[in-house]
Amino acid sequence: MPDTIRIERKGPRAEVVLHRPEVRNCFNEAVIRELREAFDALGADGGVRVVVLRGEGKVFCAGADVEWMRRMSGASRDENLKDAEAMAALFRAIASSPKYVIARVHGAALGGGAGLTAAADAALAEAGTAFGFTEAKIGIVPAVISEVVLRRIGQGHARTLFPTGERFDAATALRIGLVDGVEKGEAALDAAVDRRVAEVMTAGPSAVSAAKRLLAEREAWAGVPPEERDRQAAAFIADLRATPEAREGMAAFLGKRKPGWCPP
Repeated sequence: MPDTIRIERKGPRAEVVLHRPEVRNCFNEAVIRELREAFDALGADGGVRVVVLRGEGKVFCAGADVEWMRRMSGASRDENLKDAEAMAALFRAIASSPKYVIARVHGAALGGGAGLTAAADAALAEAGTAFGFTEAKIGIVPAVISEVVLRRIGQGHARTLFPTGERFDAATALRIGLVDGVEKGEAALDAAVDRRVAEVMTAGPSAVSAAKRLLAEREAWAGVPPEERDRQAAAFIADLRATPEAREGMAAFLGKRKPGWCPP
């Protein structure tokens, strides 16, 4: 059983809970490993349709653990490279999960915590949450989280925030696209998460995964001619239209009923 996280199941909803409240749910090598293992396992679990990532206690995730940073500051380049590659693999596992991932963010999301926020498909925050790509404050840069963050906020906002490491509030996080909603109070935040989960449950499970795969593949198509992009997009939807899920969805639409995957 993992020591630094907790996994809770509520039917097709899984919750991955950062469970180190005594250190503000900060990252270390164990957190990275156990989060990666959790998302790999949940991604392969046919009974899971949505994953909620949240933090125990007063803070979502305040970045890197002080003791871990102290150890890595004295490590060799090869050791630091291995450590950074493991962390990059974690963010990739979250962002590329076939399941819909919702980040429930409160208290603070700093450094890697902001990276977790950006890696999710939807991020909902409490109004008082502090955000920051704070690595520059200790003489490094947010290189490992940069891919998922840039997809969210773009180069313009990153150019303002990465070099300074400054903190910003939830309203700013919403404005720049790091989060998708801001709620006043944790009860309202929980209700917003529940609404997003309910929305996911009305979509075909395979369609959710396919939509995420389409977005990833569109990035790879960027360098090919428009006609080839059109051909690849047409092939993508043609393959889906022949699936049992798509046939059920169309039959339900025409029959004016809910498809079989919707909750009763």
